Amino acid sequence: MKKTRLAFLSLVITATVLLAACADNNEALLEIQDRARIEKLMWDYARALDSRDAEAYVATFTEDGQFGRGENAVKGREALREMMGSFRKSEPASQAESPAVPAMYHMTANHHIEFIDRDHANFHGYWFSFIAAGGENPQTNLAGVGREVNELVRVDGKWLIRVRDVRPQD
Repeated sequence: MKKTRLAFLSLVITATVLLAACADNNEALLEIQDRARIEKLMWDYARALDSRDAEAYVATFTEDGQFGRGENAVKGREALREMMGSFRKSEPASQAESPAVPAMYHMTANHHIEFIDRDHANFHGYWFSFIAAGGENPQTNLAGVGREVNELVRVDGKWLIRVRDVRPQD
């Protein structure tokens, strides 16, 4: 009887350890999936910006999302859409007026994803903006460089930008 109890106790302990290990593996897998989804979100953001696709750009933000902080922040999807529209309006109306507007490329390097909890994260990185070679100037130009801290939130299972801050004060 003692051996049976010991075997049963051993089995219970082993099962408990295995279940804990499975739970840890599941958490690790969920974090890996979230990291991949956040990286895809930031790719979608940059691609929408570079292609000047206002609807795709706005779709990367929460309903109350904002670009920047403080008094000059652009807040809400409608304001973000208008901001993107102003970029398009600054382009020449036709090819006859001016040569094609050179393409822009936004990149992020050395990014780090910091999870606050299951549904909130900060995306830290260094950003670069390039203007592609074109026209009379065959050289690609660095248009800007900086650091970013973006506040991200999961909404209905999807990661979105709540605050995009390309000039953090810390």
